[in-house]
Amino acid sequence: MTDQSPETTQLFLTAAMPCPYLPGRMERKLFTHLSGRRASTLHHLLSDNGFRRSQNLIYRPACEGCCACQSVRIVAGGFATNKRFRRVLRANADIAVSVQPTVATSEQYALFKRYLSARHDGGGMTQMTYQDYEYMVEDTPVQSVLVEYRLRDLPDQPLLAVALTDVMPDGLSMVYSFYDPDHAHRSLGTYLILDHISQVRSANLSYVYLGYWVKDSPKMAYKGDYRPLQVQRGSLGWTDMVD
Repeated sequence: MTDQSPETTQLFLTAAMPCPYLPGRMERKLFTHLSGRRASTLHHLLSDNGFRRSQNLIYRPACEGCCACQSVRIVAGGFATNKRFRRVLRANADIAVSVQPTVATSEQYALFKRYLSARHDGGGMTQMTYQDYEYMVEDTPVQSVLVEYRLRDLPDQPLLAVALTDVMPDGLSMVYSFYDPDHAHRSLGTYLILDHISQVRSANLSYVYLGYWVKDSPKMAYKGDYRPLQVQRGSLGWTDMVD
């Protein structure tokens, strides 16, 4: 297995493809592979510089003339719930949370397919097979977990949501999450973020990494609701987001 260190890491650039967030624009990504015993160190170093992990790759946008995609993280210690967030927490008080190893199950995959069909119909991920899902979950060279959310008060405790999460030295990075589309009244996407903030606080860590925030994209703008929020700005490092 090839080992890596920051000094020897090779970065690659993808070909231009249509941007999934801003119509009429093209995107390119800078990426490298994570492997070997230094994968976790490299993962943290590059994440601190705005990269995101997908399986054994780590990448960041490198689009010509555009910097709309900005890596963001919630400062968990300063986060305060507002009226809407408190309502979401009350609505989900009957959910049991458990942290599981990154092992794919047919139950998760069935929920994953229902979520994609309802929320991202026609998207590239809708064609994923069980094996594709298995790779997404299990092909990780860093410390990762699956956080499962189930209804506590029902005998069979049905699975409501799942979050694939990387464990970082200073917090948690939400890689991908999905949930039952028949429970829209619960605002499960919001609840998963709130729960990760709570987990980070309980572990005396600092941040919840949310991936890329795109101000003008309806798919991504919601991340700006979680304050205090920090934005990775290249040579300036992590800076507080201001309105």
